Formats: sequence, structure tokens, C-alpha cells
Amino acid sequence: MYDASVRTTLTLDPDVHGLLERRVRDRGISFKQAVNDALRAGLGGDTEEREPYRTPTFRMGLMGPERLDKALQLAGELEDAELLRRMALRK
Repeated sequence: MYDASVRTTLTLDPDVHGLLERRVRDRGISFKQAVNDALRAGLGGDTEEREPYRTPTFRMGLMGPERLDKALQLAGELEDAELLRRMALRK
């Protein structure tokens, strides 16, 4: 970082002020630091290197003979079979 500072006046909405005050309390940092950190994070200049979020996956085991990559085809076949069954009952 560099030592040059720029002073400015900000008018904050009450909810934003509350969020910043909570961050000040939770992290034990100054209000100035909380504002600067929030602005950096919002503007894409976050100083912390973060790993990309990864969605956890889980093995669900075998669910039957149907292939889930053909789920729409299976749904159509099941719907067709049900329609044929209902039509047969009307006769």
C-alpha cells in the first residue's frame, strides 16, 4: 500500500452504516478500515486471495436402471404409458 490518503465525505444509508458498524465490532477494526475493505471488495480489489467456491458433490449410489442423463426422455415415456393406460380404461 501507499501512504497517500484522500479525504472525502460520504453520506451512507442507515442500513449500510449499520452493516459497517457491525463489521467494526466483529473484526475489531476502525470505521475507516471497514469502509476501505468494503469498497475494495465491492470494486474487485479485495486484498485477500480467495479460492473459487466449489459446490460439494456426493455419490448417491445407483438409483435404478434408468439413466439420469436421459431424464426428459424417460419422463416422456412414462407420461405416454400413463396416457395409454388411462385410454385403455375408458374403453
